[in-house]
Amino acid sequence: MAALVKAPAGRAGRPSKSLTLEQARELLRAARGSRLYAYVVLSVTTGLRTEELRALRWNEVDLDAGTVAVYRAVRATADTKTPKSRRVLSLPRLAVRALGEHLGRQAEDRLLAGALWQDHDLVFASAVATPLDHHNVRREFRRITQAAGLGTGWVPREMRHTFVSLLSSNGTAFEDIADLVGHKGTATTESVYRKVIVPELRRGAEVMDWLFT
Repeated sequence: MAALVKAPAGRAGRPSKSLTLEQARELLRAARGSRLYAYVVLSVTTGLRTEELRALRWNEVDLDAGTVAVYRAVRATADTKTPKSRRVLSLPRLAVRALGEHLGRQAEDRLLAGALWQDHDLVFASAVATPLDHHNVRREFRRITQAAGLGTGWVPREMRHTFVSLLSSNGTAFEDIADLVGHKGTATTESVYRKVIVPELRRGAEVMDWLFT
């Protein structure tokens, strides 16, 4: 009987877009006083997925070495989207500084929270260390984009598209971009980000250092 029922057509997803370099700079300036500042910095300068950022733990961040290890994501399995998504990235200096400041703010939060503190070792969490959900992040992100003069029509995942666009327009090899965003090969990168691609892992941090310092 099920074969006789015509399934309703699904809603088409909204095409993603990317910020220009100047828009990205305005976004980072507007985010400066927000609790999500380091989150936005990492989104733009490392291309991490939103579910990877929300699952990121401090034991996966090495501020001295300037690296971040991506081993998990906010998913049913708690694993990354694909095995290739497990990667270690060099961080641009802006991201290292932002994370250092974020760590200090989190230490203050811990003192203020006292017995209410729920330590999950999460880099990005609430004022009492509970996990953030995508609604929390999206709401604050829209406040930031509005303050940056970009309106409210942006979502956090589009910072990943922005990362790819900025790297591509500044000469980063296609294969390197695929590695940085955790794709198995260039075919996925090309199909997902074809609108922002212009015809080594450290390379991403070097380009971001040049763009945002």
